[in-house]
Amino acid sequence: MAPVQIDNLVPGMILKQSVTDRSGRMLLPEGATLEAKHFAIFRMWGVLDVEVTGESEPEPVAAPPQEDAADPALLALALDEVHRIFAHNDPEHPAIRELIRICINRRAAREA
Repeated sequence: MAPVQIDNLVPGMILKQSVTDRSGRMLLPEGATLEAKHFAIFRMWGVLDVEVTGESEPEPVAAPPQEDAADPALLALALDEVHRIFAHNDPEHPAIRELIRICINRRAAREA
């Protein structure tokens, strides 16, 4: 089974393999049953997806309508501003990449 994104996980799923952070530190062992509190821990440590047991990936959760629906011109302005703010960070780090995405969407929505 392909990895399941954190936003698509539901409590009660069982891990197919252990979840580790970028440095290899184990956050949750293989076979653990997922609870809602685990999702916040995964996000905090930059984990974007995990392997779970089962036949297929659940249906993706719909994003809030205000995100990614902003005017392209506003998104471009927000992109420039946010990239300037995060200039000294590694944009390839999963946590930073997610923060940048969220900041761009929120700034564009605020300007709309």
